[in-house]
Amino acid sequence: MAGGIPQYGKLARYYDRVYHWKDYRREATIIRELVREHKKSEGRDLLDVACGTGKHIQYLRRTFTCTGVDSSKEMLEVARRNAPGVEFLKSDMRTLNLGRRFDVVLCLFSAIGYLRTRSDQRKAIINFTAHLEKGGVLIVEPWFEKPDWKSGTVHMQTYDSSGLKIARVGFSSAAGEFSIADESYLIAERGKGTAYVRDAQRLRFFEADWTVETMRRAGLQPTFSKKSLMPGRKLMVATKMP
Repeated sequence: MAGGIPQYGKLARYYDRVYHWKDYRREATIIRELVREHKKSEGRDLLDVACGTGKHIQYLRRTFTCTGVDSSKEMLEVARRNAPGVEFLKSDMRTLNLGRRFDVVLCLFSAIGYLRTRSDQRKAIINFTAHLEKGGVLIVEPWFEKPDWKSGTVHMQTYDSSGLKIARVGFSSAAGEFSIADESYLIAERGKGTAYVRDAQRLRFFEADWTVETMRRAGLQPTFSKKSLMPGRKLMVATKMP
């Protein structure tokens, strides 16, 4: 994730349990289909920016030579266990500079929304493009647009196993150009007791027209895919121009 988000250090070891419902295998299949449709370069090197715990790479490594980057060292520790043998590096998408290029660059699960200014998002898009081979494909899963965000709503998700119980409750609101998801986690773990973590996530609403224009200026040909990885979230596919 971008910017060294503190809560992911506290929650990294529980992250895959919290999102146990997320179908990474299906999402990896959609990503492969989009790459086949849009990629013009010859290679199969893939960079997953804000890779989190490496769950997409766990499936994509069967098709691509994968590298993952994230700004959270705790998330990367989990990723290395999920996908042993894959190169995982600590880096921020705003300052990303690996000194090499890839045929596919991913930024999924709305991670780009954690960048709170247009300037930072522009830096990230320019860095994504710089890491692409000519004819390579960038796939970005944006955050919600402002009209699609439902302020004032409450949510709950749970994880239940014999040795671990997690309850995640949240309240959604908005402030200007930002969505706010005020979430609290109650965690009970066998042999360890209970823990409480509060996580107020503040993400910048997605600006479709601005993002398209920024990608074009960076040297990309962007489009919105008819496919999506998660309900209610768009998916952008951009090919780097020759």
